[in-house]
Amino acid sequence: MAERSFAKEVQKLRKGEGETFTGEGILAITKALLENGVGYVGGYQGSPISHLMDVLADAQDILGELGVHFEASASEATATAMLAASVHYPIRGAVTYKSVVGTNVASDALSNLASGGVTGGALIIVGEDYGEGSSIMQERTYAFAMKSQVWMLDPRPNVPSIVKAVGDGFALSEATNTPVMLQVGIRSCHVHGHFTASDNIRPAMTVSDALETPRRKLDRIVLPPATYLHEAEKLTKRKPAAEAFIVEQGLNERFGAASGKVGIILQGGSYNTVMRALNRLGLADIYGDTELDILCLNCVYPLVPGQILDFCAGKDAVLIVEEGHPNYIEQQIGHLLYQSGQRVKLEGKGKLPMGGEYTGQVMVEGLAAFFEEHAPDLLPVAKVAANEPQVDIPDLSQVLPMRPPGFCTGCPERPIFAATKLVEEELGEHHISSDIGCHLFSIMPPFDIGATTMGYGLGPASAAAFHNETKGGRRSISFIGDGGFWHNGLTSSIGNAVFNKSDNVIVIVDNFYSAATGGQDILSSRATNPTKQTQNSITEAVRGMGVKWVRQIDRTYDVTRVRDTLKEALTTEVEGPKVIVASSECMLNKQRRVKPQIAKATKEGKRTVRPRFGVDEDVCTGDHACMRLSGCPSLSVKDTGDPLRDDPVAAIDQSCVGCGNCGEVADAAVLCPSFYQAEVVSNPAPAERRKAERRNRIISWLQTRRDARRVHLA
Repeated sequence: MAERSFAKEVQKLRKGEGETFTGEGILAITKALLENGVGYVGGYQGSPISHLMDVLADAQDILGELGVHFEASASEATATAMLAASVHYPIRGAVTYKSVVGTNVASDALSNLASGGVTGGALIIVGEDYGEGSSIMQERTYAFAMKSQVWMLDPRPNVPSIVKAVGDGFALSEATNTPVMLQVGIRSCHVHGHFTASDNIRPAMTVSDALETPRRKLDRIVLPPATYLHEAEKLTKRKPAAEAFIVEQGLNERFGAASGKVGIILQGGSYNTVMRALNRLGLADIYGDTELDILCLNCVYPLVPGQILDFCAGKDAVLIVEEGHPNYIEQQIGHLLYQSGQRVKLEGKGKLPMGGEYTGQVMVEGLAAFFEEHAPDLLPVAKVAANEPQVDIPDLSQVLPMRPPGFCTGCPERPIFAATKLVEEELGEHHISSDIGCHLFSIMPPFDIGATTMGYGLGPASAAAFHNETKGGRRSISFIGDGGFWHNGLTSSIGNAVFNKSDNVIVIVDNFYSAATGGQDILSSRATNPTKQTQNSITEAVRGMGVKWVRQIDRTYDVTRVRDTLKEALTTEVEGPKVIVASSECMLNKQRRVKPQIAKATKEGKRTVRPRFGVDEDVCTGDHACMRLSGCPSLSVKDTGDPLRDDPVAAIDQSCVGCGNCGEVADAAVLCPSFYQAEVVSNPAPAERRKAERRNRIISWLQTRRDARRVHLA
């Protein structure tokens, strides 16, 4: 169950020659793949291209009609290795994944693919996740393009440019026998627009055709001495061919007037932000028309020396707009200018920040600083102040409390960490290794659990060095999600622990989906998927790797059982790794599935029951230990209005999904018994109505009787 269904939107992929295609960037990319005769597609989900995988999954009928094979790959390395189908065969292939974490995983396959080169076009659509809103470490994909000599496109963030880049990417790949990366950020993925469609093209050779006519060229296989020849081919044939293609096909664009004394060279992905900033400075109109000389690099690697030098010729200063660090493009252009002897002032980092996302305001300030120094006459007399008055932005950290990311309401992973805290209260603190996924939120309050995270599926591996020489001594605890487990954790973490006779404890958090990337199905998903084999047991896979001590928990909300199982794992005398598989369905995906079912049944007049939890104000002591061990967003505090009670009491709001975690935590921690469970019944049976009416009459009578006996002070 993916986060979003594109079942209706994918029907637009059937549009033909001359029709207008309207939609999101990710949908347009899929249409462009079909228009360019792609033969196979694969990938691994991750922001900001998760929805691209969802589009492809929903479009499998259309892909099948064209003979296009689609796979949801086990990892980014698997996806990149899939492009091996284009090494010997003239088949166009495309894969997609999140960068830079995905590119890290794919690096080995990428190096081999780039070394031998390809015959058919090979396109890697990488979702660049850079900036303050990113969920990963701040690095750039550009380094991988340079390292492996893979060409990189970074088109302007509008639908026609993105669609054109797909076709350019395939053509560039085939013209140079080199894989091509198409970099798209969140603005490109989710930008809306339209373009004139073309007919979808069935691949000239399908993967089925290739199987019937096997081909093999020794010089494309990555094995010495061919590897040494590959390097020479990259430098003497492939790169010159790429530079010629870029110029001849006009991949890079030049805007404005070429006679100016200053100019701007920018990445295609930054075009919209730059033009908006120029508009705010009075140097461009709202349509992006400007008299400034601008070179827009829709192909950011390789750079074409002649094109760069021609642009810089006769200018006093040039600004390089390159988001991220290191400043690879600026360094290359500086080197070209130095070698050519051109005397032009090159600006970039310094006028613009060394790192961080280039937001609208950042771009305005950087461009203004550049023009004030090198072309003050171009700026309007009133400058920015008259065009768009500056507004002082208050320091919100001094006004609002911090709001760290946390688990969703009813998340089945929250009780796992509540149980862990309870165990630590009894046995003391332990070294805990975390992993990538929703469960990483455990490092934030109220749990504050976890010391390291080294990569997807590497939670247990990052605890590998911790080996207690003292028999019966303290063990480390590590967490890994079901997505990371199937990604590479089965071998890199579980297999490694078995092989090295680790004595530590591993908790596999199984929520039935690749939840953190949008709720896609994985090998152990419980749902039946018509195109995939699901319902594969994590427990059996772990035992198959050689783990002897394995415990399966089928309901993580049972905090007492989770606590006792974890305590057993930490104290047992059994040697070898101890693995706990803690399973409960992701509540977010469950609600997406269950809520429509309940709403439909209720509308049809059927009896439905929804559990709700509450807190008895008269029983609650105001200790709030329940919150320190839960952290559920639906659990808050409220003032009772009683002047004799200083502390607010716990309260559960309307967002409660009735998971029962707060009550389970209260029971396991031996807290106050103030939690109660109620049931909201829609369309009750006649007997239930009569029973409820009798209860209400009795309660009303008791309340009236109590009020009559109460002493009233005048």
